[in-house]
Amino acid sequence: MGRRSGFGGFIAAAARDQRQAEAAHRRQIREYERSLRQAERNRILSEKEARQRYVEERIQEVEDRNAELVDQIGQLRSILPQTLTLDDSISFESLRVQEEFPAFTPPVTLTGTIPPPTVEPFIAAVKFPNWFQRLFPSTDAKHQRALADAKEKYQAAFDQHNALETQRKAQLEALHLRYEKDREAFLLKARQRNSEVEQFKQRYYAAEVQAIIAYNTMVLERSQYPDGFPQILRVAYSSESKELVIEYELPTPDIIPSVLSCKYVKARDTIEEKPRKQTEIKDLYQDIVAATALRTIHEVFEADKGKHLGVVTLNEFVRTVDPTTGRDIRPCLVSVRVTRDRFDELDLSRIDKRSCLRNLGAQVSARPDERVAVKPLIEFDMVDKRFVDGSDVMGELESRPNLMDLTPVEFENLIGNLFSKMGLETRQTQLSRDGGVDVVAFDKRAILGGKVVIQAKRYRNTVGVSAVRDLYGTMMNEGANKGILVSTAGYGAAAFNFATDKPIELIDGGGLLYLLEHHAGLQARIIMPED
Repeated sequence: MGRRSGFGGFIAAAARDQRQAEAAHRRQIREYERSLRQAERNRILSEKEARQRYVEERIQEVEDRNAELVDQIGQLRSILPQTLTLDDSISFESLRVQEEFPAFTPPVTLTGTIPPPTVEPFIAAVKFPNWFQRLFPSTDAKHQRALADAKEKYQAAFDQHNALETQRKAQLEALHLRYEKDREAFLLKARQRNSEVEQFKQRYYAAEVQAIIAYNTMVLERSQYPDGFPQILRVAYSSESKELVIEYELPTPDIIPSVLSCKYVKARDTIEEKPRKQTEIKDLYQDIVAATALRTIHEVFEADKGKHLGVVTLNEFVRTVDPTTGRDIRPCLVSVRVTRDRFDELDLSRIDKRSCLRNLGAQVSARPDERVAVKPLIEFDMVDKRFVDGSDVMGELESRPNLMDLTPVEFENLIGNLFSKMGLETRQTQLSRDGGVDVVAFDKRAILGGKVVIQAKRYRNTVGVSAVRDLYGTMMNEGANKGILVSTAGYGAAAFNFATDKPIELIDGGGLLYLLEHHAGLQARIIMPED
């Protein structure tokens, strides 16, 4: 019984161990399966979080793009208001060299000095023999040799210190010499720059033409426009009429974003763009063209410290491609001439820009987005080619006649021939008593053509408003469609003011020389007789 009982206990214990092992195995399997399920949940959660992050990034991308579009449009709409808060004049003082040359700051390794070594530490390092060592005769000799060796080490250290100190001083001196050389070069350049600025200032206030052109070019080039504006320009100046002529290049309508807004479509994982309406693009581009014109005129008038500008004429062009021919074209979209007095009457913060330009008598393209051109009030080269001074050689006198030397009849024939070559049918009238010439011409074009009255004034001084009034009266009497006043001199602000909104074209001496060269092949001069 006892043995069976013992054997039965063994069997029971073995069975219990097996059940425990199987239970442990099942627990391991359940734990493993649990870990797999947890890993799968983690994977799903991770992917979900990744998808959520991706969606959030796409949404943020759309928000950033929409904010950028709003900012771009805001900048384009604030072209004129933005300049009204600034002083557009140029301070000559700001053109001078303002910064000072930095002080001499050599490296710390070259400025710190190390005291020379002393002999005491070297002597102290030699061990003095004790009473027992002094009993031996050789001890004293060894001690003396050790002292001599210590003194040699001291001397070597001293010599090395002196060599390093000499090297340090040499390097410091070299750095100082280079610093002084750079400082002198900087000061020389600063003096030259400041001298040039002072000369520029004096020439500007002395009303020298090139200084006035340079000053106003600088004013316009420093003007901050939105990205995409070419800001390519030319400036000319007539000192006689105090007229500044500006040729300014505009951006194309492509500067306006074609996208109104963006939206993220999660189901398709795409960003959809809502196009901007063409009517809005056309309207905004017209606003940009008008705003740029008014801003340009405002900036040069406001910056006119020397009060040199009585009249500003602006031609705005755009460089593009003719879709019908594929050729490069450069149509004029705006041409406006305005006097200071009239422009100063404007409150640019409250105007309707396009209405304001029309009120100033501007030629404005009806469809600038389609590059529909207008005729410039004056060609830039007609102003840029100024009067020829008296420095021409004698051999040029016959080939380049002085218009002031012509007789009244010769001058009359010259003007008549010029406009004939320009395509008009001209008929001369009797010589006027003031030495000018009247020519009646006919523009044979259908619709746009008609009768044209041309008067020429061989004036030495600025043409006043009375001559323009006389021309307008002649036009009324003759029933003419247009009047042209040609002068060997320039025009005053009152003359330009009177001609505004009237079918009158004023051609000064520079313009006459330009027309003679480009339409009649005649290179003439205008040299005023001395008193």
